[in-house]
Amino acid sequence: MAIEVRIPTILRTYTDGAKAVEGKGDTLADLLTDLESRHTGIRERIVDGDELRRFVNVYLNDEDVRFLDGISTALSDGDSITILPAVAGGMN
Repeated sequence: MAIEVRIPTILRTYTDGAKAVEGKGDTLADLLTDLESRHTGIRERIVDGDELRRFVNVYLNDEDVRFLDGISTALSDGDSITILPAVAGGMN
C-alpha cells in the first residue's frame, strides 16, 4: 500500500529535504510508525503520546483527520496525507 505524505518545510530535515515521501499503514498511526522507521524523530514532531499535537494539522485527501477518526483514521492505497504545522506570528 503506497501513501504519499507531503512534508512541510519545517519537517524536511527529517526527510533529507524531501517534499514528499511514501509510507504505508492501515491507519494514520501505522503510517506515522512506518515513517519513524525511516525518518527518525519525525513522529514526535507530529504526535504527543497517542494524539496529534495541538498545533499540527493532518489532512487525508484534503480532509482534516480530526473530523474523521484522528490518529485512528483508516487509510487506503493511493491516499495522500498532508502535514501542516500551525504557524503563528506577526507584527505587534
